[in-house]
Amino acid sequence: MSKAINTSAPTDSEVIFGILNDSESILKRLYVAYFPMVLQLIINNNGTADDAKDVYQEAIIVLYNKVKSGNFELSSKLKTFLYSVCRKLWLKRLNQMSRYGGDIKDFQDHLPVEEENDLHSERELEFSKMEGALKLLGEPCKTIIEDFYIHNLSMQDICERFGYTNADNAKTQKYKCLQRLKKLFFQQE
Repeated sequence: MSKAINTSAPTDSEVIFGILNDSESILKRLYVAYFPMVLQLIINNNGTADDAKDVYQEAIIVLYNKVKSGNFELSSKLKTFLYSVCRKLWLKRLNQMSRYGGDIKDFQDHLPVEEENDLHSERELEFSKMEGALKLLGEPCKTIIEDFYIHNLSMQDICERFGYTNADNAKTQKYKCLQRLKKLFFQQE
């Protein structure tokens, strides 16, 4: 009885774990999962199927080496990372062959890894600003905001917890708290 090979696209964490544990099957699944995307990119930009295979192989080696180095942090989807690496490798090769005639035609919308890292850093900064604004907010507002947005309590639960006469009064208080939080957030540098 032959064992069926899983040909579905592996999850990002399966790939990282598989590479760390020298799993050949994960690398095969990874190769099959995203190769068509790379093939289309290369063919649409003056390349051949053999070029696509070479570029994709190089990109997987880049991923493999980064993961094995131990300090690899995936800040985007793995598919986006591989696409970006393949795109850069192909642009470099086109430049070397003097076949690059302008802009490369992308197969799909994507954010280059650097832009995605910038967005991630920006988001982290905003989260820390929000954390600071929440600390400055004071009680009961801080707890109302946390209960509603973080702990997913209903307005009725918040009403009972804080002793408001009805859920509408709790909702009005939450609105006032949000306005104060917004003001504190935008006053920070």
